[in-house]
Amino acid sequence: MEKSEKLTRIVIVDDEELALDYMKRLLGKLHGIHIAGAFTNPFVAKDYILLDDIDIAFLDVRLPEISGIELASQILEYKPHIQIVFVTAYDKYAIQAFELNALDYLLKPVTTERLIKTMNRILKREDQAVSIPSDQPSLLHLQVFQHVVFTLPDQQPTVLQWRTKKTQELFLYLLQNHDQWVRKSALIELLWPEYEEDKAYSLLYTAAYYIRKTIAPYHSFLDISNTNGGYILHTQNVLLDTERWESLLASAPQMNKESIPYYAKMMELYKGDYLQEYDFWWVESERQRLHKMWLSTSLKMAEWYRGNSQPEEAVSIYEGICSRHPQAEEAYWGLMKTYADMNKNSLVNKWYDLLSSVLWEELHEKPNEQITNWFIEWQMAHA
Repeated sequence: MEKSEKLTRIVIVDDEELALDYMKRLLGKLHGIHIAGAFTNPFVAKDYILLDDIDIAFLDVRLPEISGIELASQILEYKPHIQIVFVTAYDKYAIQAFELNALDYLLKPVTTERLIKTMNRILKREDQAVSIPSDQPSLLHLQVFQHVVFTLPDQQPTVLQWRTKKTQELFLYLLQNHDQWVRKSALIELLWPEYEEDKAYSLLYTAAYYIRKTIAPYHSFLDISNTNGGYILHTQNVLLDTERWESLLASAPQMNKESIPYYAKMMELYKGDYLQEYDFWWVESERQRLHKMWLSTSLKMAEWYRGNSQPEEAVSIYEGICSRHPQAEEAYWGLMKTYADMNKNSLVNKWYDLLSSVLWEELHEKPNEQITNWFIEWQMAHA
């Protein structure tokens, strides 16, 4: 097969493990590709494909609960440029495949020669498609995890420069409440409570003016309207990373061997706490809400890894939790139990001592009774 500098990322979906392994072996012989995922569950596969940057999906036509044809249709609705290749034992599905703009269909058993022909066709099609303009609307990606970054397709991420801190705070508050009407009097109470009414309103109008000027390059995505004694920040084709992450988490499948890569990819989107670099008091409630979701999911992932004999992965997550949230006792305890499983006794002692030190220095408290009792019992058993 012709080589390509950029690895082509592939996902394979087949409900039969033997067929899945067979396709993995065939594709594994070819240069220039990376098998990003192989799934027997079509719903887990769909979630992964929509989350990751996938070039080609090899879909078995006959899948449980949903056909490969329908699965392809759902994927193409959100990712119209992904390449679909159907794998089937029945060529009667070929017409439907091509109606969906599938690039090709392969009849089982798939041969190496036939697969190479398909892959070369894909590479040729990708080379030709580079200059074809997309009719899909552009999306403004707005990162608000950790700090605020604006990103448009094919452009470098941008951090906006604000005239004053109050102007920035007004924008971020309206963004947190985007597409909702916010009373001017509430904004004044929030941002300028120390000023006389006339002065406060003057400052509000000035800040709104400078917001409009600052976001002018993004006017097709963001717009402020002044109506009925309040402001509304309208958003169109804006993808907030917090909303995307929360949506992915809400629709996440049950945690298992197939879905754990989905969770790992999803949690990479959480780059830091919500507006972490800003000290506005009104941020704290939303920040804590999202942080609790991240903490709960991280702990579940670490426990899953620990329970499925992947201690190194569990340790990595637990240590990440301790780094971000030094008072998270469950993470320290998880590390202690994981290292106990690995017979690394010195590290069990180390993490108990670290937990004790952190809690005493910051809260003047000792580890909770359950952890302490576990540690004492463990020490006695290893005396």
